[in-house]
Amino acid sequence: MKFLVVNGVNLARTGMRETALYGRSTLSEIEGEIAAFAKAKGHAVDFFQSDLEGELCSKINCAEGYDGIVLNAGAYSHYSYALRDAIAATSIPVVEVHMTNVHAREEFRRRSVLTEVCKGEILGFGKAVYLLALESFWL
Repeated sequence: MKFLVVNGVNLARTGMRETALYGRSTLSEIEGEIAAFAKAKGHAVDFFQSDLEGELCSKINCAEGYDGIVLNAGAYSHYSYALRDAIAATSIPVVEVHMTNVHAREEFRRRSVLTEVCKGEILGFGKAVYLLALESFWL
């Protein structure tokens, strides 16, 4: 199987910003762990990160050939109807992930406009959310 991991706004700064919340591993290090995990299970994974909403939508819209998408849209999760529409328009299952427990944070983070059009949502387990999301595709 082949998967796409998409990371949105501000996630390129993972490991450098708010380390008490997101940990000290950089996005590149996390991607390395994800790639090793997928390879050990006999799967392939590609990565994409952008701070631009339209680029994220385009990547999802052009994701033919993937068996699943793991999406951490960051703050776009809470208000991007464009991203929601891109997810709804694809036949590829999408699992939404958040490294923190958004329900234990600020009120505005507690609602995602993406969840209803995703296969599922995994949150609150740090960088492990990516591995859990991948596992959900082959369970």
